[in-house]
Amino acid sequence: MTIQHRNFINGSFVDAKAQGMIPVLNPATDQVLSEIPETSAEAVGDAVAAAKAAQKPWEAKAPIERAGYLRQISAKIRDNVPELAKTIVAEQGKTMGLAEVEVNFTADYIDYMAEWARRLEGEIVTSDNPNESIFLFRQAIGVVGGILPWNFPFFLIARKLAPSLLTGNSIVLKPSEETPNNAALFMKLLAETDMPNGVVNMVYGRGAVSGAALCGNPDVGLLSFTGSVETGSRIMEAAAKNITKVNLELGGKAPAIVLKDADLDMAVDAIVASRVINSGQVCNCAERVYVEASVEDEFVTKLVAKMEEQKFGNPAEDFSVAYGPMINKAGLDKVSGLVERAKAAGANLVTGGEVADLGTGNYYTPTVLTGCSQDSEIIQNEVFGPVLPVNTVEDIDEAITRANDSEYGLTSSIYTNNINAAMQACRELKFGETYINRNNFEAMQGYHAGVRKSGIGGADGKHGLYEYTQTHMVYIQS
Repeated sequence: MTIQHRNFINGSFVDAKAQGMIPVLNPATDQVLSEIPETSAEAVGDAVAAAKAAQKPWEAKAPIERAGYLRQISAKIRDNVPELAKTIVAEQGKTMGLAEVEVNFTADYIDYMAEWARRLEGEIVTSDNPNESIFLFRQAIGVVGGILPWNFPFFLIARKLAPSLLTGNSIVLKPSEETPNNAALFMKLLAETDMPNGVVNMVYGRGAVSGAALCGNPDVGLLSFTGSVETGSRIMEAAAKNITKVNLELGGKAPAIVLKDADLDMAVDAIVASRVINSGQVCNCAERVYVEASVEDEFVTKLVAKMEEQKFGNPAEDFSVAYGPMINKAGLDKVSGLVERAKAAGANLVTGGEVADLGTGNYYTPTVLTGCSQDSEIIQNEVFGPVLPVNTVEDIDEAITRANDSEYGLTSSIYTNNINAAMQACRELKFGETYINRNNFEAMQGYHAGVRKSGIGGADGKHGLYEYTQTHMVYIQS
């Protein structure tokens, strides 16, 4: 019998007042793993009401006490790494090694946010008036709506839950309908802790139904979403009706600049790892390369050889694969269509460019293209697959100009041994993050934030934590 998940509201697993059930598929085998309810707006309202009722008593607890509950959650995660990782592999297609990294990093992240309990700070501001004191307090917003993506589904639970709870908010989580099984297991573990009822709630369903109900609820004070630009735009529209604060991490089209003085082997290793990790379904990893003309041939030769080494297949059956399937047939068709249209527009297909038939699943071969025009779809639009367009530039100035020519502005990278070139990139690249001579992966103590259509606000570190607070200025005349 297929597992049917139930919503978690006010400390209990409850029926969803559902408008039908949604099957959850293994993208490597097309097997139905479970079913989730298409949660009704009424049930979403129940979850928000529970969170609202629990929020004030939760905020009244000392931050160090709230941190203790977070540490209970992280301990539960560490005790269940194999089961959690196996669940992620089955429903998302991630390799086992990467799934284990995600689970362990999630526990580390929750503990990191718990450490901020004694570091939450306001400000004392100098007054113009004699005998007046001015204070800035950071206080909870209220109820947070956390809408999760499918590509790093488990980690994003922590990225939204941990700062919410530490700062005194309650939360309603909605996992992606593509990857809800890890979230269901998380809620099972959370139910085994001492977390007060109503502080953490979870509802299932598609964005158009349960997501819309969450975004339009006037009792939600902050909507935190990770996903596509199109969905982020719809969330902003829904939030506008109630002037609800939004925190959005959206798409990316990260440029990688390779200069003639770079260590080409290191650059190739980092860029390929970035491009094929999670089947290329990562918003902050290299999506396009600009290489100086004098080293183009050598770089492309090394790049193609490295890409052709990348093995793919069912990650649950073969732990040696570099990547698994695309999340679904729609994602596979999108990638294939982008490559075919790039070829038709004059791009050179150097390797790959094919849908791979492994009997079941949604696989695409590691692909390199050259000669793509700057205004082409494959240079301007997010691919989200194991495909890398490479273009030639004459110098760093041209590379930076073309890198900045994008609707997106999440991450970027540059490979060079010239400190002046590295510092020029720091000054002139218009992205939320720049990686220099290293892989595209952010630190939990940093600040993961984009510009332009890559989002509003950010996550991680002190600045990400304070996204979940509102300020309260107090003026005291004595």
